[in-house]
Amino acid sequence: MAAVSPTVLFLVNDPIATEALLGEAFVDHGFDVDVFEVVTDQRGDQPAGDVAFPDLRGYDVVVPLGARWPVYDAALLDSWVGTQMQLLRDAADAGVALLGVCFGGQLLAQTFGGTVTRSPRPEIGWYDVLSDQPDIVPGGPWFQWHFDRWTLPPGANEIARTSNASQAFVLGRAMGLQFHPEVDIDLLQAWLADDRDGEVVAAGLDHDQLLTRTADLTEATAPRIRDLVSGFLTHVAGSARPS
Repeated sequence: MAAVSPTVLFLVNDPIATEALLGEAFVDHGFDVDVFEVVTDQRGDQPAGDVAFPDLRGYDVVVPLGARWPVYDAALLDSWVGTQMQLLRDAADAGVALLGVCFGGQLLAQTFGGTVTRSPRPEIGWYDVLSDQPDIVPGGPWFQWHFDRWTLPPGANEIARTSNASQAFVLGRAMGLQFHPEVDIDLLQAWLADDRDGEVVAAGLDHDQLLTRTADLTEATAPRIRDLVSGFLTHVAGSARPS
């Protein structure tokens, strides 16, 4: 009988925030990839509303991805964000490993008792991340695009940071990331095309500068993403399941 591959579910909370390079890294580690669109492209301008999620407990890993909205938005909390939080709690109780990315990392913090608020300084572009555990989260440049930051959930261990914000925490078999390891040129171009409020220019950057820097770092970043996934699978997802 053929061995069954482990499966990762990516929760696409925003139609322009896909799994990109992170999906490729999980495939490289032998995973089958499933994707569920939480907010479809048709609802991008009005994201609140009920969502019929799949059963997260049937997956080995669940990865809630980024979004342009705050996790504490009242209308979203009353609809799919609140629902997703409960499903993530249920999945964690069932032993599913969780990896949150940006909005998804903030969502994990909020789900397990931390808080998320506006940061005094946004981070957009490539920032050097200081890591206490490079075998889990490699230090060095990672791409950022966020305006909020978390406080740690009770019992969580912060393992990476910048001077502006916590960048990674581990809580049991869950890990939250503030940065975007998934970003490639195609994904960044989609984000820049959607930058209606001029967030990049307001941060003192320009589109060409970001694209050039991203192109320069893509080749060097790809193996670091695989190392990140390997570290997560080994040291976080590989830890003991709850009894």
